[in-house]
Amino acid sequence: MLMPVDSPSIILINSTTMVIEPQLIPDVSPEIEACIHRALAEDLGAGDATTAAIVSPSLSIRGDIIAKQAGIIAGLDVAAKVFFTLDETVVVETNVSEGERVADGTVIAKLYGPARALLTAERTALNFLGRMSGIATLTRQFVDKVAGTSAKILDTRKTAPGLRVIDKLAVLRGGGCNHRQGLFDMILIKDNHIAAAGSLAQAVARVRDSGTNLEIEIEAANLQDVESAIALGVQRILLDNMSLAMMKEAVKLTAKRAQLEASGNVTLETVARIAETGVDYISVGALTHSAKVFDVSLKFDQIKAAPNRVNN
Repeated sequence: MLMPVDSPSIILINSTTMVIEPQLIPDVSPEIEACIHRALAEDLGAGDATTAAIVSPSLSIRGDIIAKQAGIIAGLDVAAKVFFTLDETVVVETNVSEGERVADGTVIAKLYGPARALLTAERTALNFLGRMSGIATLTRQFVDKVAGTSAKILDTRKTAPGLRVIDKLAVLRGGGCNHRQGLFDMILIKDNHIAAAGSLAQAVARVRDSGTNLEIEIEAANLQDVESAIALGVQRILLDNMSLAMMKEAVKLTAKRAQLEASGNVTLETVARIAETGVDYISVGALTHSAKVFDVSLKFDQIKAAPNRVNN
């Protein structure tokens, strides 16, 4: 049974916790806000029928967001924004930082506020937090595997439709790096583009004739393609599904005249050997298309007295 409590009049912050205020949330861009509004709209429809029927508008409650597994936390600010979107009087106090590793059972945040807002926003908030933390956790596993090498782990465009900004932010918080956000912020010439242009040289020429100053990357399937890309003076070469031996040769052949990105069926078992070839980047589609959702839950407590802070 949820017991009513009065609203806290003071929010205190100490060295280990932080209260997230609606106007101070970092990284919640208009694009992320749009994702939140879409997610809430699809869940609420005409309204939360269960909560509206059962829960008094005057009831306030508190609860803990708990990690149900070990891993990397990402998206607490996004989850907080979900709650604030329904009611800005909700208090969110975090116990961990973005990108921090936590153990199973860790209370990662505490909530206080109107019961209706907290109950209605609960699933949407946890969906974002679980997805982002799952991506961050998998990303950190890949990043840890290439520690000691110069290779950086990149994401791809293999993101959930409509959630790219969320997925790529989670990769950053897991210690990875972002590849292009979309088709608009980098030139990536692949085999179909080359076929349409008639040749690799013609494809590059057409890009340069267009007047764009975007970075140019060329997909290479073999060492001959790498040689052609170097001759054309492009900034980056994508080594598509090459063997380790061929990647090593590409590194020698390039001699730092272009950055090299390894791509294709990269796994936790193979990524370290790929990094050891000397490539600059390793792109991993699995970071966003195959990450397992991080298990988090929200448990509401019974409180009878008004606290001066969320965790009293």
